Amino acid sequence: MYAAPVRAEALALLAQGKSLSAVARATGVARSTIREWRDREPSSRPGACPRCDDLQIDEEAYAALLGFYLGDGYIARAARYYSLRISCDLVYPRIIEDVVDLLDRIRPGGRVFRVPRTGCLDVHSNWMHWPCLFPQHGTGRKHTRSIVLEPWQRKIVESCPADFLRGLFHSDGSRSVNTVTRRFPSGRRTYVYPRWQFVNVSDDIRGLCAWALDLVEIPWRQSNWKTISVSRREAVAALDALIGPKS
Repeated sequence: MYAAPVRAEALALLAQGKSLSAVARATGVARSTIREWRDREPSSRPGACPRCDDLQIDEEAYAALLGFYLGDGYIARAARYYSLRISCDLVYPRIIEDVVDLLDRIRPGGRVFRVPRTGCLDVHSNWMHWPCLFPQHGTGRKHTRSIVLEPWQRKIVESCPADFLRGLFHSDGSRSVNTVTRRFPSGRRTYVYPRWQFVNVSDDIRGLCAWALDLVEIPWRQSNWKTISVSRREAVAALDALIGPKS
């Protein structure tokens, strides 16, 4: 009989991707015992899937990663795995680190890669189970197919709407200062105010953004066919507080 800390250490090493033999050497526990611990603890198996194995998922991290996926993400098929890739602008290093952290939290022990591209950086993670977590994956661009959340996804977003909005606005959104000049009988008057805008050509994804804004009671309007704007002063301040700066 081994003490609980020994078992916990062995399972933690397995979660990091260590082999049974390597864990046995590190802990002094027989491989057969470690294998038995692993098989009894699905959440500690390398590659265990929250959906397939009915495991708990970090809901805040998932809601945010879902927003990033719908904004600037895609899933590519390789020979033995799927690759979830989020394209990040190099001028926003904190967002890059946020995406890396989210991938680490959703798939503990998995490797996260940073691949430079012209003007941006692809942050990606390889795993067979990404389509399980993002059933919106399909052939073609997202705006050419239906994007509908599964009931379990909607429940997570309803619990963590701020995280979902962070993913959306920090990928396909922008915060800027808008200047409007109006003419009055007394002369011209200029108004300067901040605003958030979410730009996406998918009707379904814009609809999800609007739904999430409604969940947190932030007023919005569709300023053109592909843009959702949050421009009232109190609404901008509320969204700032929820999702933080884009930096």
